[in-house]
Amino acid sequence: MLQNDLLLKALRGEEVSRPPVWMMRQAGRYLPDYIKLRNKYDFFTRVQTPELACEITLQPVDQVGVDAAILFSDILVIPQAMGMTVLMEEGKGPLLPDVIKNGADVTKLNTDDIAHHLSYVMDALTLTKKELNNRVPLIGFAGAPWTLLCYMIEGKGSKTWDKAKQFCFTQPELAKQLLQKITDATIQYLLAQVKAGADMIQVFDSWSGTLSPADFQQFAQPYLLQISDAVSTAAPVILFPKGSWYALPELGKSSAAGIGIDWTLTPKMAREMAGPNTTLQGNFDPCKLLAPIPQIKKEVKEMIDGFGTRRYIANLGHGIMPNIPVDHAKAFVDAVKEYGI
Repeated sequence: MLQNDLLLKALRGEEVSRPPVWMMRQAGRYLPDYIKLRNKYDFFTRVQTPELACEITLQPVDQVGVDAAILFSDILVIPQAMGMTVLMEEGKGPLLPDVIKNGADVTKLNTDDIAHHLSYVMDALTLTKKELNNRVPLIGFAGAPWTLLCYMIEGKGSKTWDKAKQFCFTQPELAKQLLQKITDATIQYLLAQVKAGADMIQVFDSWSGTLSPADFQQFAQPYLLQISDAVSTAAPVILFPKGSWYALPELGKSSAAGIGIDWTLTPKMAREMAGPNTTLQGNFDPCKLLAPIPQIKKEVKEMIDGFGTRRYIANLGHGIMPNIPVDHAKAFVDAVKEYGI
């Protein structure tokens, strides 16, 4: 039995004394103890060594006091498992030197036995679940098909994802073949994560906000819904299509237990769009964690006042930044824990 099951209660729509709180990218770059490990081991050594991934995953639970652990890993392990080379340079981000260009490249991608290729993730989940000793829930995750397609076509980060969008608009059927392959691999991967110990799953569609509402319906939404339908039979699923606020009415009717939102819409607007049976997660601007601590606490209270305590998970509207002081991150968490006291 979990000692702290606030997160799962919020996803089920049960009454809670206060909202649960965790932060996207909480395991990592803003924590001094993580930086020590980063200076000692390269990125994929950290990801692929279960003991290191477990240690990093536990750091924010122990040091910041969040209500859930999220496994330290990366969304680009799926392209790796499908046969693509993924490099990670500190301070520069990911690089995929051999991008998808044509049908032959798509055909070549592997979707068989993805869980076996990513067994190190399952080992890290199982070890972390044991080390958590039922203190808080453990979150597994994956990148959404649209976001992974962006990297697989573009080969690196982008502000506009022009190449990815051009690929989809000029070769829509091939794009859909690629999206379906990524979806099939992701479903296998996430179901294996639940079997290995994940209590819930989050799907990050970090770049879906670059799509128009019509293009989102074509190249993002169908694959998010497929993943949610397949995985939510095993564990609750939160979908986080960053910037795609226009999709809330449709996603609110889906099998997903929760939807993550960024800071570009109000709690009232999000509630009205998502409907009464969807748990909302968000939506504090990570940059505001640089504000003075009293200001952080004031704005967190206002955020919770706006969303209410039921069917709500306090979180950031995107990942925590590396320059956030740990005591400011802790102030964010503490402000949620102090709500209503």
